[in-house]
Amino acid sequence: MAAIKENLVMNKKLRYVILSFITIGTFVLSCNQEKNNCEVSEIVPTETTGTEHNPDEEKIKTTINELLFNAGNYNLLALDSMMSDKAMLGISILKDGTWSNSEIAIKDFFESVEKMERSPYCEIPNDYDIIITEGQLALARADCILYRWGIPQTREINHFTFIKENGNWKILNISWTKEEISKEKKKYDLKIFARGYAQAWCSQKPNFVSSFFSEDGVLQINDGSSAKGTEAITNVAKGFMETFPDMVVSLDSLTTKSDKTRFYWTLTGTNNGTKGTGNKVKISGIEEWTLNKDGLIQESKGYFDNKEYERQLKFGIN
Repeated sequence: MAAIKENLVMNKKLRYVILSFITIGTFVLSCNQEKNNCEVSEIVPTETTGTEHNPDEEKIKTTINELLFNAGNYNLLALDSMMSDKAMLGISILKDGTWSNSEIAIKDFFESVEKMERSPYCEIPNDYDIIITEGQLALARADCILYRWGIPQTREINHFTFIKENGNWKILNISWTKEEISKEKKKYDLKIFARGYAQAWCSQKPNFVSSFFSEDGVLQINDGSSAKGTEAITNVAKGFMETFPDMVVSLDSLTTKSDKTRFYWTLTGTNNGTKGTGNKVKISGIEEWTLNKDGLIQESKGYFDNKEYERQLKFGIN
């Protein structure tokens, strides 16, 4: 991590020079593609960096985080709503000392993803660079580490081109470099494992949840019967996801004592599933985990106030 930071500092001036030239070229292209939302200023464009307070920077960071979250869950509908219709993706991958490049239209990418066997991931930005021109066009760089089940897999430096449409930032292009993390640095991180687990509960893909358990893992909720094995745990997650199509599970905190880890969570959602009441629910609880040697959940005992949960299903949140 120290080497990464040193590299960022050494190349910061060069990066802004390069980004400035890219900004001009991209602005011309985006005007051709999005004529209704481009205005050429006669004044030299004003660029903002992280040293200046600009509310658009926070909006762009939020947009990037939402995109990475939805990408990790393969939520194509949410991703599509964030993209320009003509958005392109480009990737440069380092393998065996050689870089290989590819590009694909966003629509073609979505179609390919639908045919793929997918596994969840959690991509976390470590650093941002943002340049905004006239409050209308933006370039952003996000230095990220991609994790699967709490283990870092690749370092991915993402480059985004944004254009503002009706007050919202839309993504015109995404390009990124991808480098494998060295074996000695692939160390398990329990907090990121828990973050990925919470993200999986938001995915509407119940097999993503069960992938965080060992194959013979056990999930028990309150005094209910235990669900043992991948299929049974998938069915438990499916039940909640069908009850709450917009379900969001947040990680509130994480504690470890002896061989037990406590995952504190809050579920919010609307009961719009089959025979749903249409009421909103917000309930908090705990899962107490026993982890196996690989860092997966061997046993989880979940607890929440079932009476309050049933009351909210019937009457909604007070």
